[in-house]
Amino acid sequence: MSAAPESAPVVREGTSAARENTFAGLRGQLHEAAAAFAGGPDALEDILLGMVDDVDRAVREPLEIFPVCHHSPASALAMARRLREKQPKVVYLELCEDMAPLLTELRNCRLPVAVQAFASEVDGFPPEWAPLSVVAPITEASAEYQAIAYALDTPGVELVLVDRSSDHVFQWDGRDRSAPGADGERPDGDGTAADGDATEGALHGEAVGVEIGDLRPRFAELEEHLLRHGRVRHWSEWWHQYVELPLGDGDHDTYRQVMFLIGSLFRRLAPGDPSRVRVDEDRERYMWTRMREHLAATGTDPEDCLYVCGAFHAASRVAEFGVAGSGTYAISPRSATTWQHGLIPSSHAAIEAQFGLAAGSVSIAAAEWVKSLRRTRVRPYRLAGQDGTRRSRAGQAAAPAAGAARTAPADRLSGFLGRTPALDPLDEAELLGWCVDIVSAARHAGYLASTADAIAVFETSILLAGMRDRAKPTPYDFQDAAVTCIEKDAVPGRRDVRRLVEIMMGGDRVGRVGYDSLPPLARDVHDRLEPLGLKLQQRGVRRALLDLASRPELRDCSDVLWMLRRLLPQGAVRTVMGERTLGERSIQESWDLALGTHQRALIELGYEGVSIEQVLEQRLRRAAYAPQATAATVLEAVEDAALYLGGGRRLADELGTRALAVLTSERSVDGAPEVLRRVRRLLAHYRTSEPVLPPWIESFVKAGYAHYCTLLPTAFTDEDATTGQVAAMLGFLFSMESLALSLGCDRAQLELAVAQSHPEDPSKTALLWAARVQLGTLSRERLRARCDELLANPLVVPAYPRYLSGFVHALEPVPGLADVVVEAVSNAFGRLPDAVLLPWLPTLIGTLRAGAADLAPLLVREAGRIFPARLAALDAWVPPWRAPVPVPARRAARAAEQAAGARRGAALAPAHPAAFDALAELLGCTEGWAPAGSPAAPAGAALLTAHPAACDAVAGLLGCTEGWAPAGPPPVPAGAVLTTRHPGAAAALESLLAGG
Repeated sequence: MSAAPESAPVVREGTSAARENTFAGLRGQLHEAAAAFAGGPDALEDILLGMVDDVDRAVREPLEIFPVCHHSPASALAMARRLREKQPKVVYLELCEDMAPLLTELRNCRLPVAVQAFASEVDGFPPEWAPLSVVAPITEASAEYQAIAYALDTPGVELVLVDRSSDHVFQWDGRDRSAPGADGERPDGDGTAADGDATEGALHGEAVGVEIGDLRPRFAELEEHLLRHGRVRHWSEWWHQYVELPLGDGDHDTYRQVMFLIGSLFRRLAPGDPSRVRVDEDRERYMWTRMREHLAATGTDPEDCLYVCGAFHAASRVAEFGVAGSGTYAISPRSATTWQHGLIPSSHAAIEAQFGLAAGSVSIAAAEWVKSLRRTRVRPYRLAGQDGTRRSRAGQAAAPAAGAARTAPADRLSGFLGRTPALDPLDEAELLGWCVDIVSAARHAGYLASTADAIAVFETSILLAGMRDRAKPTPYDFQDAAVTCIEKDAVPGRRDVRRLVEIMMGGDRVGRVGYDSLPPLARDVHDRLEPLGLKLQQRGVRRALLDLASRPELRDCSDVLWMLRRLLPQGAVRTVMGERTLGERSIQESWDLALGTHQRALIELGYEGVSIEQVLEQRLRRAAYAPQATAATVLEAVEDAALYLGGGRRLADELGTRALAVLTSERSVDGAPEVLRRVRRLLAHYRTSEPVLPPWIESFVKAGYAHYCTLLPTAFTDEDATTGQVAAMLGFLFSMESLALSLGCDRAQLELAVAQSHPEDPSKTALLWAARVQLGTLSRERLRARCDELLANPLVVPAYPRYLSGFVHALEPVPGLADVVVEAVSNAFGRLPDAVLLPWLPTLIGTLRAGAADLAPLLVREAGRIFPARLAALDAWVPPWRAPVPVPARRAARAAEQAAGARRGAALAPAHPAAFDALAELLGCTEGWAPAGSPAAPAGAALLTAHPAACDAVAGLLGCTEGWAPAGPPPVPAGAVLTTRHPGAAAALESLLAGG
């Protein structure tokens, strides 16, 4: 790659000779090194000299560029020193420009937190991208926080964010996000969240991260070379050892030039990924364009400004670089997407997970920041009134005199690169403290650690540091030594030693957004839950006990908790005791609340509305009107609307009408079981709570009856339709039949659908037989005979479990067949030999468990009713289906009664005459009792003789023309008047019944 382009801006200060002589010595040394290593001038010399040109160009820019690395204590220290020395009037910060209004809310939070831009609905982006989220995490040990605190608490200082907006982040995003961060950061080899801290690592969710100072080699071979020769395991450790420690006590010019050099090196050795390079250069053009626009609009002198950006972007070679840049960049307009902005809690683990840093590196950096402050006595900037900090005195420093001359930069790189690293003497007290603390923490975690282990960790840390050419063990050396000496080969508790070291070094500090910085919805939730008397903003689980009977004022809290349980992720609001179903409310409830731990989820609810009722209504509508919505999902939304938003039926009626439209458009029966369950619950709810059924549910039952009748023949033969789904269709048709017929449906449609069904699958065949029994076209005796035929056919016996599965599924639409199913199972176990029964027994059990587990209790109850309760009675027990039926005896008794002239039912009347007198008076009968000894009339003959026209009409309907039988003295038996007067009609009726 070539050196700086020809379009480099002209430096306003210094002479050209001074510019050439600033790094002349370094250029000469690099020229000689390139000739010695490469055997002559070549591309290596171009790269080395180009890096010097990049540094020279950046240090001479009139608008001072301050290169930083994200979450670097050395950068934060250098920033605090420079701000107190320079006192700039304008601070340009590499951060999304639309996040500026939120920065003042940082004083109400406890760091680390993340500034977030969120869009739940997109306009101008593909719908599958939604929701869009961009976060920029901020910690106290970061240079950008120092700049923000200085600018916000110092009067007369303006803070200007100049990076691309959140909308442009996704405009330039190719959605090829294989790496955790937006700029393609690659994770370290061990950069996973330790100890299963998935919750902390997911505080940012799937948001795109915006990071200042992406200083990491994009050339894999270069990173591997640095790690191998640096004797370190991952990039975070290399950066801590070779950049953080040397620059921690360096002066301002040395810090800037070294950071410029590192940024130029990584930039020139970056692979030529066109999309990534284009995004980097567009960001640099964007920022320099915004800065020049601000300078032109305000007339600010560039000498009074400070530009804070990542070292990678500080070594830029775009034409727009500098206040005198020659290029012109047109910024594209934003899309029509509405963005919501807020602050969400962050943590060290979340930052490490999102930007691919090693586990514990941010915690170690925070501990190094505290140590550096004590060692250097630098007074950092902190926002006034921030949680956990003292009042800042940043504004007390006097501004420098106007027009102060700026000295020409001197060459500090040559001395820094040629100087032997200063050996930091071993701090035995610090290392001993670490060893004692880790042994104590290990004991509490269940390890059998002792004083000998502390001594071993101390000596091993020194040994590892010596093997890695270090005079002083770093936290990473100590961590490796602790793992080696204490953990050995087992982890007795939940945390391993590596995680214990991270906690000891500072732990995974989790931030918190203050009440005043929460969105209106989150504040409203905390206000409405105030009667509980719990500190819900703190992390951890809080137990809430609600006695709604003695404290009715807590019912509003209960309503809020149930809605939060529906909206927030699992674990944020968990019910321990209590239930809320349609038509039922608990009188006592117990909850486990972790709103402080899941503060991010609650804050993001505030981006969707101003109240949880509004958010829930929007989500229910979104689910009901989604393109992939089914009738079952829409009915679920209807049920949730009635359950949580029961103040009015407006939303439930609207969603119910939508469910009707979705049902009629479906061409499959996949959701039939769920539709049946939810319609039954809704019908039961409205029948008990409303005077009349809502019109939409009547229309739904009527349309569902016709819809499932149409799909029934196809579903019986469709291989994709399961037996449970077909059973649910029949359950809907039979259980809703009375309501559907009252609304105008025709039962003949169901009879035709069943008659047109010809399944081949054994389970569906059994289901069809059960449906015919329910319709009356197949008798129960004939069904029993078919089951016996199946057991008698050896070719069908292997498939008998599938028939039983169909019978069990048939209990959903025809629960009255439970005795027949018990009989079928019992006959199989009683008749089949073990050689036949045992092979298909696992198939039977697996089939019933997989497809009809919820119907098994019905079978068990029926079997308990039929079978004897005691084992001793089992030997003499005879199944009801095998017990003899004394039909002839009953007929003989009835004939004897008729011969004796006895009337049917005459025994009840003489025993209770008063009841019959009252019934006669109610019916208006005044004839009184018949005299004793009067001849008994044949049963049923009085009605026919009193109304002969009705009998003639029945005879005409049956097509009989014989007329009335001649009257004669011989008495006719009871009930035989019709047959004696119309013998042809009786014969036709008997033939009709026999044919059915």
